[in-house]
Amino acid sequence: MSELSSVNAQALAYHCPADAFKDRIILVTGAGAGIGRCAALTLARHGATVILLGRTPEKLEKVYDEIKAAGGPEPALAPVNLAVARPEDFQELAGLFDKEFGRLDGILHNASVLGDITPLERYGVGTWDSVMQVNVNSAFYLTQAMLPLLRASDDARLLFTSSSVGRKGRAFWGAYAVSKAATENLAQVFAEELENTSNIRVNTVNPGGTRTDMRAQAYPGEDPQTLKTPDEIMAPYLFLLGPDSRDVNGESIDAQPK
Repeated sequence: MSELSSVNAQALAYHCPADAFKDRIILVTGAGAGIGRCAALTLARHGATVILLGRTPEKLEKVYDEIKAAGGPEPALAPVNLAVARPEDFQELAGLFDKEFGRLDGILHNASVLGDITPLERYGVGTWDSVMQVNVNSAFYLTQAMLPLLRASDDARLLFTSSSVGRKGRAFWGAYAVSKAATENLAQVFAEELENTSNIRVNTVNPGGTRTDMRAQAYPGEDPQTLKTPDEIMAPYLFLLGPDSRDVNGESIDAQPK
C-alpha cells in the first residue's frame, strides 16, 4: 500500500490500556521464540491468559516461567509440531481447551517456516509440502477446530501473519511467498463468512523486517541492528487482538510504516 489506511495508522499509533486483556484467553502459535514469544509476554503483561503453542517444550517452558515471574496470569502449554499435526490432533486440542477454558477470545497465527530461497524450478517437493503444511494447512485446521470456542466468546479475534511477499510475489521466495498469499486469502474468506454470523473479527498483520531468527535465515548478510525488535512492533498486534478493534474486519495491516 502506498499510503497507510486510517485503520493501519490507528493500529500503529495504538496505546494499549494496562488491563485491556484481563480475563481474555488468547492462543499464540510459534510462542517459543521471536515475535510469538514477544506477543505472548506482552499479552500476558496486559492481563491475558495465554496458551503457548509451539514445537519445542523447553522454549515454551521458558516463556511460561517468564510470564509467571512477571506476575502474569498462569499460561497454558500446548506442545504441538505443526509440521506433522493432523486435523484430528487439533480437534483433540480443542476438546482440551474447552474443558479447561470453555472459550477462546483470540488466536494469533504466528508460527511459520521459511523454506528455501531458490527458484521454483529447483524447489524441493518435501520442502514445498512442509512449508505449506505449517504456514497454511495447519492454520486452517487449527482455526476450523477452534471456531466453536471462538464463537463462545462475546468478542473474539483471529489474527493471521502475512508478509510483503504474500501480497506481491517475489522471485526466489518460493513456497513461503505462495503460502503467505494463501494466508491473506484464507483470512479474507474467514472474515467474510464470520462477519455477520459471529462476534469473531478476522485480520492479517505483516510484521515487516524484524530482528528474528527467520529474518536472519532469509537475509544472512543483513545487520540485525538495523531492524526493529519484536517489542517495537507490538502495538498493531495488541490492537487487532484486543477489544478496541471490534469494528475492524478483513483488514491487512502493516506493523511497520513503509
